[in-house]
Amino acid sequence: MTSARKIEPPFRIAVVGGAQASKVECELALDLGRQLAGLGALVVCGGGGGVMEAVAQGATEAGGLVIGILPGSDSKSANPWIGIPLATGMGEARNALVVQGAEAVISVGGEWGTLSEIALASKIGLSVGILGTPPAEGLGLRMLEGPIEAAGWALERAQAFRGS
Repeated sequence: MTSARKIEPPFRIAVVGGAQASKVECELALDLGRQLAGLGALVVCGGGGGVMEAVAQGATEAGGLVIGILPGSDSKSANPWIGIPLATGMGEARNALVVQGAEAVISVGGEWGTLSEIALASKIGLSVGILGTPPAEGLGLRMLEGPIEAAGWALERAQAFRGS
């Protein structure tokens, strides 16, 4: 009887970022995919366009494998570089699966969905790295200097929300 040898699975790295990514973000993601594949990592992403497509292309072209966790119910909606498309039918809630399927997370730019993935990853204790522009920039979030400014700003925005 031969003894079974345990096969060590590859590290699973989630790459998150916006579907509406800039050229620079896509170039970063493309190279990141190549680097991760070269290190033998399995890439996990949302399976769509923008950063997700670029990282998948880079990893696939470098001989790696990419799992795409799709928001819809059709696995054919994945970008063409996804090796294993997983259609969830969960909409944006699928962001939790992208993160849960990883052992570390890298954000390349991003939008609101990316912020949710960063928050979820941090909540479960995963390390999160930011490559390029932080996702909060360009989302219309206001950086406030202190409690006085924050309180005044909040009341001003609440008043505007009410339409008064």
